[in-house]
Amino acid sequence: MTSGSTPTGPASGHRAVENLIATYAELVDDGDFAGLGRLLARATFTGSGEPVSGREAIEQRFCDTVIRYEDGTPRTQHVTTNLAVEVDEDAGTAVSRSYVTVLQALPGFPLQTIAASRYRDRFERHDGQWSFAERQVRIALVGDVSRHLHRPAP
Repeated sequence: MTSGSTPTGPASGHRAVENLIATYAELVDDGDFAGLGRLLARATFTGSGEPVSGREAIEQRFCDTVIRYEDGTPRTQHVTTNLAVEVDEDAGTAVSRSYVTVLQALPGFPLQTIAASRYRDRFERHDGQWSFAERQVRIALVGDVSRHLHRPAP
């Protein structure tokens, strides 16, 4: 089953949304910003800068702001918790809210929390496939992001 595809049954929308949220974290931590662009292709992404929409703009935002190291990754671990999902199967829409804690470790930079934020997400189902419609990142706490960000988003 591909990310965003839905199994049958009453929990299908919930499971698809949870999988999309997990896939986002994996793609960021893998440094796969082209994959993020594909995952969020139908979405508007709002972080610390102006909102961006569409595959290319979202991929470029991550390339411009997040530092990737020799292994191609940002050397981070996004931990998503406190996930609450509400699905309207009839309408083919869903919303979720969750927390994210971002950990980072590098040589000379011991494992530590560099940020804590909240996600507010909207999802839509098109032709049986769930996808992000909107991701809002609301930064709550910031640690040392000097090894994570090139610069704040424009």
